[in-house]
Amino acid sequence: MPSLLYKSLTDYNSPLFRTQFLNVSAASPPSPPPPNRNLSCRITSQSMSFSSETPLPTLRTVTIPYYELKDKDADLSLKIEEGFGPNGLGILSITEVPEFPSLRRNLLCLSSRLAALPEDVKKELEDPQSRYNFGWSHGKEQLESGKPDLLKGSFYANPLIDVPTNDTYLIQRYPSYCGANIWPLAALPELEVAFKALGKLIFDVGLMVAYHCDQYVSRGMKMRKDEGLEQILLRSRCHKGRLLYYFPAQLSNHEENGDSMSSWCGWHTDHGSLTGLTCAMFKRNDVEISCPDSAAGLYIRTRSGEIVKATFGENEIAYQIGETTEILSQGYLCATPHGVRAPKGKEASGVDRSTFALFMQPDWYVNRRWCSTMDEKLNFLFNCRDEKLKFSEDVYIHKEVFLLFQLIPSNDSLTFGEYSETLLDKYYHKKT
Repeated sequence: MPSLLYKSLTDYNSPLFRTQFLNVSAASPPSPPPPNRNLSCRITSQSMSFSSETPLPTLRTVTIPYYELKDKDADLSLKIEEGFGPNGLGILSITEVPEFPSLRRNLLCLSSRLAALPEDVKKELEDPQSRYNFGWSHGKEQLESGKPDLLKGSFYANPLIDVPTNDTYLIQRYPSYCGANIWPLAALPELEVAFKALGKLIFDVGLMVAYHCDQYVSRGMKMRKDEGLEQILLRSRCHKGRLLYYFPAQLSNHEENGDSMSSWCGWHTDHGSLTGLTCAMFKRNDVEISCPDSAAGLYIRTRSGEIVKATFGENEIAYQIGETTEILSQGYLCATPHGVRAPKGKEASGVDRSTFALFMQPDWYVNRRWCSTMDEKLNFLFNCRDEKLKFSEDVYIHKEVFLLFQLIPSNDSLTFGEYSETLLDKYYHKKT
């Protein structure tokens, strides 16, 4: 299975899994249309299995220039709907972002150096308490086959806050978010600087994307200012960056997994709010090269059930909608299942791949007040409100899947912290 940051709660084998469709007119409407409950389809894991001989279309992501994105008076509703709406791919990309090309290169070039550190050094960077969602992780996740994923190594950190909280209760309750960053200060000190610089830039641009998403959604549903995606991300301390390094594979490995559309990253739907992505960097013998296989890359399952390859430029930041945003937007912004296909063939042998993702997510608490005594803490825990995921009847896909997993409390709400930790309990070992 993919890690917490890539694993959706969606069970593609479940007969209860259905995708929510919305009706969208060809012309740009003055407001998003209401969800249509009568249209649904069933997805199974078999529907996502395609051989390498199956011709699949390649689609360019919707692009928004940075100068337009930063203009709060610009009406980007049409592009937001085209990329994130019910008929979109759930992804769009931002072009011409200042400093991004150099910051991307600085960090991605460090991934191979990190992976090459001595095993005892990498061991010190592991954090089992967080289920390896801070620091170094290799072989701790499971592939779709159930085998340990030895193809890639990951380094996780919050690029905005080194220590989100010192509260012992919160650290024990939400270890995957409330733990502290672990940096290789002696072995690779430049990693911290590069990781934070790129993560902060992707976050800042992501806030601009979130602002325009709110403008689009607010045309179709009532929401308070503090309920919008931008404010949810601003007040959160849960954001997590993931630097990924795919080890050079031998030809036999590529031949074994090459027909799979998800041979590098299994089919999943991001469970957070908004994911920022860089284009991958490929190297052979530490020399940067182009991707050796044109069929390799990011594949997305559209709302109509079609599998397409999505592409964006190496100097663009791509953003994907997560399931939490689909829930909170009542289906006006839609998340899509996706996977990553590895290159195959002789030219792919000995090639490594580096990339970075920033997972922007709600906070575990809305109330930011801290409690110093046990009495205050108990009073706080019983009276404060967590970041709640409230389920609209229109977004019944999530509610039915949650009911399947028996996660929904009686008041039809679930905190993001509870949501995430329960996913970890299901797909990893439970906390003891």
